[in-house]
Amino acid sequence: MSQGSNKALEFLNSRSLDFGSTAGAAALIGKANGNPIKSIYVYSKPEWTALVTRADSPIQTVADLKGKRVAVTRGTDPYIFLLRALDSVGLSEQDVEIIQLQHADGRAALEKGDVDAWAGLDPHMATTELEKGSRLFFQAPEFNSYGVLNVREEFAQRYPGYVERVLTAYERARKWALENPDELKQILAKESRLSDAVAAKQLERTDLKNSHIGEIQKEVIAAAGDVLKKSNVIQNSVDIAQTVNELIEPQFIEQIASNFPHT
Repeated sequence: MSQGSNKALEFLNSRSLDFGSTAGAAALIGKANGNPIKSIYVYSKPEWTALVTRADSPIQTVADLKGKRVAVTRGTDPYIFLLRALDSVGLSEQDVEIIQLQHADGRAALEKGDVDAWAGLDPHMATTELEKGSRLFFQAPEFNSYGVLNVREEFAQRYPGYVERVLTAYERARKWALENPDELKQILAKESRLSDAVAAKQLERTDLKNSHIGEIQKEVIAAAGDVLKKSNVIQNSVDIAQTVNELIEPQFIEQIASNFPHT
C-alpha cells in the first residue's frame, strides 16, 4: 500500500508523519542526508524485491542488463537492491539506463514493454509474476534490508510512552498474524485489493518471526551503505558505521519485549 520508502522519508522529514515504515537501507540514506529519524522496530524480514523481466525477454542474468532500460524507484530497497546486484557483477548504475518510476508505474512500464527490466517490489512483483508470467531473474534474499519502523527523533524524545504504545500495538498484530495465517492472508488480500494467490505469494516471502532490531540489521544496512557510497548515493565523507549506529535504536522494543515473549 506504500508508494515507497522515499515517500515515507519525505513525510518524516517534513514532520507530516511521526512514524513511517521503510526499508532499512532506505532509512540509512535518509539518516545520512540529515533526516532526523531513529529505526526502532523490525516489522518484517521480507524478500520483497528482486529483478524482474517479461516472460519472453532474453535477459537471464544481471550482466545482461548492461545498456538496458531498468525501471526503479530511487531511494527505496529495490533501488538499493539493483545497485548491489550490479556491483556484484562489476557493473554500476552508469552501465544501465535508469527510468525513475514509483513502484506501481514501474510494473506497468515493464508489462507494456517500455523498459527491459524492473527492480520490483511486492505485492506488485507477485502480481505481475502470477498474472503476467513475469520472471524474477535475479533473487538475493540477503540483499533485502528488512522492513523497519522509523520515528522522528524529536517525537521519541518528547513522547517515549507513545512510542512504546505504538510498538505494543505492532507486537500484538505480529503475534496475531503468526497465529492466524489464513486470516492474515484474507486481510492482506482485502485491504490491498489483491487476489488470494498474490497475497499468498507475498506472504511466502515475508518472515514475521522476529521484531527486535539490533546487530543483525546493522550488518545488513551497513553492507548496503558501502555500495551506496560507491554509487555516490551517500557522500564519501559519511561514516557508514557511525551513521548506522545513530540510526538503529533498540531500546523501545527491548522495554516492551517482556510483554511479548519471542515467538
